[in-house]
Amino acid sequence: MRMDVSKLAAIDVHVHAEVSCCDQEDPIFGEFLDASTRYFKADRRRPTIPETIAYYRARNIGFVMFTVDMEAGTGIKRMRNEEIAEAAAANGDVMIAFASIDPHKGKRGAIEARDLIEKHGVKGFKFHPPLQDFDPGDPMAWPLYEVIDHYGLPAIFHTGHSGMGTGMPGGGGIRLRYGQPMLVDEVAVRFPNIRIILAHPGWPWTDESLSMALHKPNIFIDLSGWSPRYFPPQIMRYANTQLGDKFLFGSDFPLIPPDRWIAAYDEAGFKPELREKMLKGNAARVLGLQ
Repeated sequence: MRMDVSKLAAIDVHVHAEVSCCDQEDPIFGEFLDASTRYFKADRRRPTIPETIAYYRARNIGFVMFTVDMEAGTGIKRMRNEEIAEAAAANGDVMIAFASIDPHKGKRGAIEARDLIEKHGVKGFKFHPPLQDFDPGDPMAWPLYEVIDHYGLPAIFHTGHSGMGTGMPGGGGIRLRYGQPMLVDEVAVRFPNIRIILAHPGWPWTDESLSMALHKPNIFIDLSGWSPRYFPPQIMRYANTQLGDKFLFGSDFPLIPPDRWIAAYDEAGFKPELREKMLKGNAARVLGLQ
């Protein structure tokens, strides 16, 4: 079952899976969820994967879903990538599965990535350097990048401030410096077949993300995690001029609902001709749907 872009109202490239249908909530992860709930003023009860699928199908919105494997950085037991891939295989009209593998797993992680692509139909990868406690340009991660580059798949990198860990003692041990967008520039240079998506406006390094998207053909930006009404002004300026083909709709669901994000987008002042591109056209191209 393949996603028909022409029948969708939008494509959300940034949706989290935080509740496993098979495993109990990790108690350490629960502490992070408590903190992010306070920070985002969200519902502590997170939706299951089937509930998320039903939510997006009711709105006729396609979406990319992933978890974050951060076992080395936090000790949190990860959700199985296969669980998300199986759901996407059964709901391909609205759902695409990305995998997450902790780069500290080295060659073992690279083998897992290959198997997830070839045997489970995974269509991309998600990295969260602050939570995974690594510099994205570190050669430690190259075996994993080499697999992604070989298959020419997209990869999402968290950039900027991390809502996860905000307000916890020591920020939950999360080092914000690994969210600096420019650290991903090395990845774009060495692995040009990876379509890199810099997640979020990248604050407080927003200008770095814009520079990289302007400079590198394989770098894009998803605008998840923030309501468009609060975007730094340079986001609007570059979207309406040089980078209209580089921005993607992402919500950060379940922390920000797509309905609320799209409503704020429509009032933010983007040029009308950008709406189709930013809500689904650009994403369709980056995800290989067109």
